[in-house]
Order: sequence, then C-alpha cells, then structure tokens
Amino acid sequence: MNRTLEHILPKVQKPARYTGGEYNAVVKEKCSVTTRFALCFPDTYEIGMSNLGCRILYGVMNQRPDVWCERCYAPWGDMEEEMRREGLLLYGLESGDPIADFHIIGFSLGYEMAYSNVLNMLDLAGLPLRSADRKGLTPLVVAGGTCCYNPEPLAPFIDFFVLGEGEEVTLEYIDLYQRAQEEGWSKEELLQEAARIPGIYVPSLYEVTYHEDGRVAAITPKEGAPATVTKRIIQDMDKAYFPVKTIIPSTEIVHDRVMLELFRGCIRGCRFCQAGYAYRPVRSRSPELLARYGKEACEDSGYQEMTLSSLSSTDYPCLLQLCDDLLDYCAPRDIGLSLPSLRADTFSMNLMERLQRVRKGGLTFAPEAGTQRLRDAINKNLREEDLLQSCRTAFSGGWSGVKLYFMLGLPTETDEDVLGIADLARKVYFTWRECTPNKARGVRITVSTSWFVPKPHTAFQWEAQIPVEEYQRRVDLLRDALKRDKSITYNWHDPQTSYLEAIFSRGDRRLADVLEWAWEHGAKFDAWSEYFDYQRWMDALSACGLDGDFYAHRVREKDELFPWAVPSVGVSREFLWRERELCYQSVTTPDCRSRCSACGANKMLTGGRTCG
Repeated sequence: MNRTLEHILPKVQKPARYTGGEYNAVVKEKCSVTTRFALCFPDTYEIGMSNLGCRILYGVMNQRPDVWCERCYAPWGDMEEEMRREGLLLYGLESGDPIADFHIIGFSLGYEMAYSNVLNMLDLAGLPLRSADRKGLTPLVVAGGTCCYNPEPLAPFIDFFVLGEGEEVTLEYIDLYQRAQEEGWSKEELLQEAARIPGIYVPSLYEVTYHEDGRVAAITPKEGAPATVTKRIIQDMDKAYFPVKTIIPSTEIVHDRVMLELFRGCIRGCRFCQAGYAYRPVRSRSPELLARYGKEACEDSGYQEMTLSSLSSTDYPCLLQLCDDLLDYCAPRDIGLSLPSLRADTFSMNLMERLQRVRKGGLTFAPEAGTQRLRDAINKNLREEDLLQSCRTAFSGGWSGVKLYFMLGLPTETDEDVLGIADLARKVYFTWRECTPNKARGVRITVSTSWFVPKPHTAFQWEAQIPVEEYQRRVDLLRDALKRDKSITYNWHDPQTSYLEAIFSRGDRRLADVLEWAWEHGAKFDAWSEYFDYQRWMDALSACGLDGDFYAHRVREKDELFPWAVPSVGVSREFLWRERELCYQSVTTPDCRSRCSACGANKMLTGGRTCG
C-alpha cells in the first residue's frame, strides 16, 4: 500500500472503502496488459459496489488478458480533504496507481445529482475538466448509463458517451483505442472513428445553436457523424456475461447479496418510466441458467441472501419454476430469496407460498397514483382490486407490513387523485384487519411520494414539472388526510433535489457552465443531504444567465427540437407523442405480451423474435 495512503487511512471514516484487496478483486501484472481501464462510479463505495452493471463490465473487461479494469469511487469529504492535503491523486483500488495514468477512464451515470462528483473526481485525478483541454489520446474519458440518453449537460467534459448496454460495445471501443495507440492517431482521429461505432455519441462532433428564447434551434453533425445514435442492446441474454464470481466487499454495502438479473426491458409501458422505454425490447434469461448462476454465486460468495432483479420481477414468465428450483437450494441453507420489484396484479398465492419457505422480506408495491382514472392516464394498468387482492394474499399469509409508492405532480393529476392516495392506503389497512390471522402484531403501512420528474425518451418528455409551491401544497393536502391514521406512515421526497433533477434531465449543453460554476463553489455529493446546497445551484444558474424554470416547468411544443435529439432508445417519437395524447384521454395501451404497439423497439431484435 502507498505510504501516503497508510498515513491517511487512520484519520478517515470507513477506511475499508479505500484499501481494495477484496476477495475476487482482479489484480494483473501491468507489463502483461495493453489497456488499463478505470471504471469510475461517482458516488461512495457502498453505492457503487451495489451496482450490478458495474460488476458486469468489470468482469467482461477483465476476462480479456490484454485489459485490466480497476474500480474507483468518489471519496467521502474526509478522505478528499486528506488526499488534497497530502497531494494524493485519485487512484484505482486494485493497484493504487493514479487513474490519470490509465488509458481509459469510464464513468457510470445513473443519477443526475451525481454530475458534480464526475467533475470532482476528474479534478482529484489531476486532469483538466473539459474534453477540449485534454489534448492527448490518454486518458480517454467516456461515460455510460441511463443518464447518457440526455448527455448534453455533461457533453463538454466527456470525450464520448456509450448509449445502451455496454458488454459488447465496450470491447469494441477498447479495440479501437488499441489500434489508435499502435498507429499513432491523434485524439481527434480517434473520436471521428469512434463515432462510426454503433451506440457511441461523440458530442464534440455536433454543433448546437439556439433560438433567442433559449430553445434549441439546430444540432448539426460534423465530419461524418451520424444524425442519430441508437443504443446498443444484447440480443441473447443467455449468452451474455453474468458475474458469478463477483467481488465480496470489505465493508457493508447497500445491496450486499447475490443479484440475479432475470430479464432486461419491461412489457408494461408506464408513460412516466424512462427505464421502461430505455431498456426495451424485453429479453429474458432461461430459468435453468438463472438457477445455476444463483447457486454458483452463493457457493462462491457465501452470501445468505439472493435477489431476483429486473424492472418487474413478477413479469418473468418462468418465475414459479425458477423460485421452486432456487428455494430447494435456499431453504435448507437459510438463504433468503427476495423479489424487490413486485407488481400488485401478479402477486399470487402460489408465489406467496413459495416465498414463505424462507425468511419473509418486506412487501413493496408501486400503484403510483391514487385513483383508477390517473393510473389509466399514466398507463399503469393496475386496478385497485388487484392491489387489495395482493394485500389480502400477503396479510392472510402472515405479512404485517407493506410499502406503497406514489408520485405527486403527474400529468392531469387533481386534488381528487391526491386524496385518493389516502383513501387507497386506508383500504389496505382495512384489508389487513379483515385478513390477518394475528391482529396483536399490528400492521405497518408506509406511504411514500416522490415529485414527478419528466424524463427524456418517455411519453411525458413534453410535460412541465409542477411548481415547487404546488408540489408542497399537494404534500400538505395528503399529509393532513393521513394524520388520523396511526397505522399509516407518510414520507415524501425533498422537492429541491427533484427540481434540479428536472433541470438536468432535460437540459442542454449550456448547463455545463452551471455545473462547473457550482463545482468550483463546492458542489459535490448532491444526492446526499450532508452536502447538498440548493442556494448554491440557484446562484450557479443566475451566474450563468440561465433560468431553471425554463428547463423544469415549461411545456414543450409537439415539434420542438430536444437537446437529446441525437441519442435514440429505439422507440419512435411518433409513438411517444401518441402515448401522451392517450394519457389525456385516460386510455391505456396493452402490455407488450398482449399486443405489440409498434413502438419501434422490436426492430432492434434479429432473427424474427418478438418483444415481450
């Protein structure tokens, strides 16, 4: 270990975040590899180590003998302070070497409030923040993740963005980088060639102009760059890499368990859900392969908990078969099996009986809206009776707690819809009273609401986020309606971070100046209340002459050119607009298994297969 690091670690909280050396971490001889890759997650070790996508990419790259991928996480404030005082540059956990010496630095972007940490990590690495100021081929700074479907606020800082699933395209651009090294290309030559790889968006190859009112006027490709960059997908999930042998953390992390990815995509088509559109089309793994992966991962890791992961786990067509296979293994070993993303209309007695064979976890359902009219408007395709029947099943089986998630500020929402949340929660309570075999235990019903954030590439990308004052009024309305219900706990999301999320999720390239100003004035870890300073961001917007309401609270016209016009998730704009119109009629669209709605994602599949 570096002597400076040895000197620092006794002074900081949770030093195990910064030491590396975990079981299954990959260490290679530097002289034996051609390319070194720093896989950076712009949040703490505990959050980053819980990210399945990063674990997959880590394994995919380290399978290649000529590539060494190391991990790097954002140091907490105490560690950063010591690093800056001692002149210790940000380093890879496996080797302890500065990531500025690596060939490629890749950031995983899953949440807009982590953007300030991207800048902070580049600075801690001793690198210029802006792509134009990093002249050489090395290090190349790239980014991937769901935030890259609107990469514009980070565009000046990143050399190129990877759209979609990274298992294949990552190896393709590593090959290109190795060729560029061998042949002595300039950085500009590399970026021009990278833009030819499907799924790679090079922001410096596009000129953006604006109307006087601030709207985007034109996005003009340069030097042969494509007008549209469509995301990459893995065609056959049974052939996709799965990290059976994964790193076992040295300290507790958020999701410290085996995570089995059942499928990618979602059949449902909720109109607010970016992930539901971005991960289309649906592609599943076989139950036999999943069962084998789960058992092998438990054997290798010693974990006592396994999670079946997807956007909607109970939509997996072979779920009961898979549960039976896994439970035969888990039950005698006291390994917990959990399904975190349950749909209330697919939670059955059969499924409950299987889950009862191991430790009971909590039950979480997301009705999203309090009335049937609004659930139809957002295409949730969930009936009140479905939810209550699922609660009857669970409470009859001995469960004594349920969490219910909703959003406030959805398009067409009225006070009646807000009060409908309280009414629905009470119906869940009375269902418990009717069905529980043990009233003495009591019941815990938790209602949580978030503030709706319109997202790119969804049916609601044209919508305005409601003003903060109106959001707070609706929170107060619901809180007052639930006051007398002692068995119901109400939690609501902080509006200030949701406002900034709305700004950056649909923002343009001019927000890069706001981001840099805020970082220069101390912004970092903005997803954490310990560091978040709302006024600093308001000052940043003012200093750069931009209005946050322009991005967050403005309805877009049907034909407005969006800042995210170049990246494509494979779903047509015409389909999304049609879905928006159906919202205002409270008309639902069937799920993908019932009927193909011609969204466009099906065209990404080869071999005549169908989505769903």
